[in-house]
Amino acid sequence: MSEGRCKPSCQQVINSFPGPYVIIDRDYNIMVANQAYRNHYGAEQGNLTGRKCYAVSHHKDEPCSRCGERCPLEEVMLTGEISQVVHVHYGHKEEGEERVQITATPLFDDNGSLQFIGEYISPLPSEKENKLLVGRSQAMLRTISLLQRVAPTRSTVILLGESGVGKECAAQYLHQFSNCSEGPFIVLDCGTLGENLIESELFGHEKGSFTGASAKKVGLFEAANGGTLFIDEVGELPLELQTKLLRVLETGTIRRVGGTGYLKVDVRVVAATNRDPQAMVRAGRLREDLYYRLSAFPIRIPSLRERKDDIPALAEHFLLNMEQGDMHLPLSVDVIGELLSHDYPGNVRELRNILERAVILAAGDALTPEHMVFDDNPVRGPSGDDTFIGRGEFKPVVSAPIPESDLSRLISKRGARPDYDVVLRTLSRCNGHRGQAASQLGISERTLYRYLKELRVEL
Repeated sequence: MSEGRCKPSCQQVINSFPGPYVIIDRDYNIMVANQAYRNHYGAEQGNLTGRKCYAVSHHKDEPCSRCGERCPLEEVMLTGEISQVVHVHYGHKEEGEERVQITATPLFDDNGSLQFIGEYISPLPSEKENKLLVGRSQAMLRTISLLQRVAPTRSTVILLGESGVGKECAAQYLHQFSNCSEGPFIVLDCGTLGENLIESELFGHEKGSFTGASAKKVGLFEAANGGTLFIDEVGELPLELQTKLLRVLETGTIRRVGGTGYLKVDVRVVAATNRDPQAMVRAGRLREDLYYRLSAFPIRIPSLRERKDDIPALAEHFLLNMEQGDMHLPLSVDVIGELLSHDYPGNVRELRNILERAVILAAGDALTPEHMVFDDNPVRGPSGDDTFIGRGEFKPVVSAPIPESDLSRLISKRGARPDYDVVLRTLSRCNGHRGQAASQLGISERTLYRYLKELRVEL
């Protein structure tokens, strides 16, 4: 360096970073932060130096590791290597909480001693902006951290987890944050296609290659070129096709059914299964070499019972995106308590069905715990008979006739779901006129129609 020139200071260097960056010592004390960090967390340098990192970003009085989170500082100090985690921080924004990805790197002094870490903080899309993975439980944050880490790579990913946990949403999340996000996202569900159709669906076929092949067909691998192919229930693939899939993964080429030449494809493959893949290998249902090729980066999607903290946020998310669902927000404490009491063997898919069912049963009135009908807890009719049986099948049950003198009183009640018999008697009194009946019941005609349709009533 020429005489008269000074080296840039630490503050000048970290201020060149576009996002929030902070240097922390091994005792969780903030040593220095860049301007982006101060802006993001609404604090000036003098108000940051010497403060605990968890007090600024988490608004807590103890390290995040004592609150069930992974602490990047502790991990770096223990291993001396880079650590990457997803946390919930309290930024200086109107929405308050936000999901961020933290990349923590070790900082050594002149003697090679590890004394500090540098944290670069990348805010992730909010749950309003990204509706694929909703939730801030520790189980969900760990999953998002893994997805974020592998998304920019070209590694094949296999998603593991029970039916209904949201594996397709996780696959879409991987695609969204990958370098092929501008390309197509194509889904193949091996569990819904017959063995004879899967090969043609995957690889396509040439005209005349078999009876009925009257034209050339482009397969899903070709359709997904430049993007992502999500193969759901990959263990359902016939063994012969597993061999062909393995070849595609290793060579990046396909051959249509009935074709002679190979075609080059550029496709990121994400697979999924709700079974134990190692057990399928032992049973001879999944090729071992394909399993090892698919499991370059396995990610287990947690069940809903493992992340019950996310149930209120998921419920509000579903209601916001459901016809007439937003009118039921915010949810009452009693309704949330009822939702938290269930274990959800059907996972996120079951929760959505329960809420959709509840909106129908509420018929335009406020949601109550009584509207939360679980598959193992049928709705009770006026006479104690079951009006809900199994999964999604309603069986109207007519109880003893209601005296005409009580009908007007029951109709005039507001804030309660219309009784089945009351609805039928009102329709009868209005000669089947839905508009008049809805008006007397105090609900919209559309709500009445949906209610009767769900109860399988022919009008």
